[in-house]
Amino acid sequence: MLFSENFKIAIRALRANKMRSVLTMLGIVIGVATVVALLSIGKGATASITSSIQSNGSNLLTVSPGKQQSGPAGAGGVQQASYLYYSDYQLLQRSLTNNVAAIVPSYQSSYLVNYGDESFTVSVKGVTEDYQETNSYDVALGRFISDGDNKSESLVAVLGSQTAEDLFGGLNPVGKTISVKGVKFEVVGVLASKGSSGFISADDAVFIPLDAGYSKLFGSTATYNDKKIVNSISVSVVTTEAMDTVSAQIEFLIRRAHKLTSSDELDFNVLSQSDLLSTLTTVTQTLTVFLGAIAGISLLVGGIGIMNIMLVSVTERTKEIGLRKAVGATKNQILTQFLIETMTLSVLGGIIGILFGIGMAALVTLSGALTAVITADSILLAFTFSLAIGVFFGLYPAYRAANLHPMVALRYE
Repeated sequence: MLFSENFKIAIRALRANKMRSVLTMLGIVIGVATVVALLSIGKGATASITSSIQSNGSNLLTVSPGKQQSGPAGAGGVQQASYLYYSDYQLLQRSLTNNVAAIVPSYQSSYLVNYGDESFTVSVKGVTEDYQETNSYDVALGRFISDGDNKSESLVAVLGSQTAEDLFGGLNPVGKTISVKGVKFEVVGVLASKGSSGFISADDAVFIPLDAGYSKLFGSTATYNDKKIVNSISVSVVTTEAMDTVSAQIEFLIRRAHKLTSSDELDFNVLSQSDLLSTLTTVTQTLTVFLGAIAGISLLVGGIGIMNIMLVSVTERTKEIGLRKAVGATKNQILTQFLIETMTLSVLGGIIGILFGIGMAALVTLSGALTAVITADSILLAFTFSLAIGVFFGLYPAYRAANLHPMVALRYE
């Protein structure tokens, strides 16, 4: 029997029980849609993070606090957070005279920011003038923090594009006064949008002079053992070839400043942009695979549902199978017919699921959280897996139908 004839028989059998066929496909539809949507969202998050990191340039080293084990007097060896100090920045500023374009400290914390009746909790970052160039920000309105602002501890602020939109709508905020934790700051600039990194927006922030932050805003939260702390120190290296040399110099200087011996574990991290990109990409890819595997469970459930319904169909059509065998149908023809019915359910469910998955990814993109990236390989993977599910779970019902004895089948009631 030709494939086209088997396909027509399969379609007639499925149309005879429309509701049952739709419900049987539902598991495949949900599974495929989830796989396509999650893979697209995962790839979008990876692309967004990659773009955000690469926008800062490839010659950037970031020094951040690490972790250190507490000693015998500590709480049972619990991991204790370490600190990076403003004095570490000053040490690097004095010592790194070659191959370095800029060294930028920053301290940040979240505060309630007010203007008129509008108030939002945003990240407030204390920075120096080189922060803008080092992190590749463009100024859309006004200016950025200057060296004079830090020296005079001026109460001025630069807004990220999203914060400016939230507080002022379409108005020009330059020259206006905002309140941060009750402290008044004059807005002197607005940064151009850099977009989001995954679900974190680089535009939702307020930038102030670091020295003004220490003296007027951050308070005791920015000190430890009477020493000012920073969240990170960014070091812009002149050439890519000098990255390893500068990284080794930073490690040596801060290790000595923190009184660490050569055998002690570092209580800070020195990461290049490529290191950071590799780490974050690995995390997002692992998360994407994990979520895709969870979505695959829906496909397995859908496959079990197909097998169950096909077994019911074999039982209902036992006499039909007996008649076909009595007039000369072979085992292979019966096997092929039922496999085609199962594969038809899987393929139709896969196509509908792909369309739903693309729609879900499009909704995520429209929400503005991130741009989902729909790729041909994710669609092909989902479709191939749905087809494989159909073949795998359809084999047993088809085999059972093909091996029915004609006389037993004809006598079946």
